Amino acid sequence: MEQQRPPESIVIDSVSKRFTLRHARSIREMTIRAVRRQELSESFNALDDVSLTIYQGETVALMGLNGSGKSTLLKMISGVMRPDRGSVRVRGRIAGLIDVGAGLHPDLTGRENVYLNGAILGMSEAEIKRKFDAIVEFSGVERFMDNQVRFYSSGMFMRLAFSIAAHTEPDIFLIDEVLAVGDPPFREKCLRRIRELRGEGRTMVIVAHDIQMLTRLCDRGVTLRKGKVVFDGDPAEAGRLWREDRQARQAALKKADAVR
Repeated sequence: MEQQRPPESIVIDSVSKRFTLRHARSIREMTIRAVRRQELSESFNALDDVSLTIYQGETVALMGLNGSGKSTLLKMISGVMRPDRGSVRVRGRIAGLIDVGAGLHPDLTGRENVYLNGAILGMSEAEIKRKFDAIVEFSGVERFMDNQVRFYSSGMFMRLAFSIAAHTEPDIFLIDEVLAVGDPPFREKCLRRIRELRGEGRTMVIVAHDIQMLTRLCDRGVTLRKGKVVFDGDPAEAGRLWREDRQARQAALKKADAVR
């Protein structure tokens, strides 16, 4: 008898997103480029007909070089950005760490931000009160909770933002490069919490440049190139493809420098 698949958590269906890069910001720059017959702007596909289905309880790594579309795809899943074409459907509560300090208001104190960000992520006031001490203890910024977060370092931002998101008990947890910020002991603490969430059956989608960590942590790897999915399967193979792409880019850059 065929084993039944878990329920779908995220369904990405034929999603495309196009951005425009402007090369001229001022009238002077526009005039110079016009005289030289250079383009004032150019468009590119950040995502090009991407389709993925992620099932409940999966831990998925999105891999690819800078500009491959990983962060754009996470923003589509979180609802921060909408696709030009296609659709994204999610099931359950989402907690996303798309940027360092995402959701933290600079003019509010750490204490106030726990309540604001917790509410944004779907927690009730009673739930936030119940978890407040655990959130603060995990973040390690107890002494600064009554300071405005504009005075926090990037590491402190990440500590507090991660701690709030990790205590919302999300159905879907999105993480984009935030583990690159902060000291090694706190990164290990974050990884332990991610493993706990994974063990509880949460769905996780992670972007990070630490490919070795991703291959150990994730049970599925998706490789993106120029906005297209080129591989979906074993995270070790996805990591190998990422290394190939990085080597090819480095070789191309060296060749370009030699020509100059």
